[in-house]
Amino acid sequence: MPTPSVERPDLPEFMTWEGLEQLPEGIAQQIELWDGRVVWVGRGPAEHQEFTNLLWSALRGCARGEMDRDTEQCWRVHTETDIFFGRTGKSDFVTPDFLVARCLPEPYQDLRADDVLLAGEVLSPSNTQTDMDAKRARYAKAGIPWYWEVELHRERSAIAAVRAYARETTHELPAGVRPLYPADYRLIGKWTPDNSDAVTAAHPFPISIPWSDLQF
Repeated sequence: MPTPSVERPDLPEFMTWEGLEQLPEGIAQQIELWDGRVVWVGRGPAEHQEFTNLLWSALRGCARGEMDRDTEQCWRVHTETDIFFGRTGKSDFVTPDFLVARCLPEPYQDLRADDVLLAGEVLSPSNTQTDMDAKRARYAKAGIPWYWEVELHRERSAIAAVRAYARETTHELPAGVRPLYPADYRLIGKWTPDNSDAVTAAHPFPISIPWSDLQF
């Protein structure tokens, strides 16, 4: 979820998907609609794109390897692909940096949140915690079971850490206290080049990514 890199035009606070389609492509690609509200999410530096592509390639390799072993399973790994919330309509969507989804029955279909198993964000140094908390909560509310964050070093072109989260809806809180977000994620794994040889996870399929595959 990088921050915008071009000057923002004067747009209304709320738009529809149909209105978004009328904008120049270079502008529309920097906007998500959160329940119709315009949210700017422009491109980041070259490192952001590179590490997004490296994660995509590594996850795709893991998915293909598992599908070769279990031919009844089918997953697709994508980058910068819109996830539409709800069963209809397109004016509520986010665009994660990378994602894992079930294979759809027909080509060129819109990707709905129900089809997504994992959403991931590569965090640029300029991302704020408030922004990421809000976006993570949207993924959780939509029912996406797994969420990853990739933290970049601030002083060199490298990944500092990869964090994996699992969706949680149960909360043990005192009587009368309610969580700000009814569904959120709990941290279940964190990997850095200093404490591990690879990023390894069991869900949504067996994943093992050596750090050498994630070098800039």
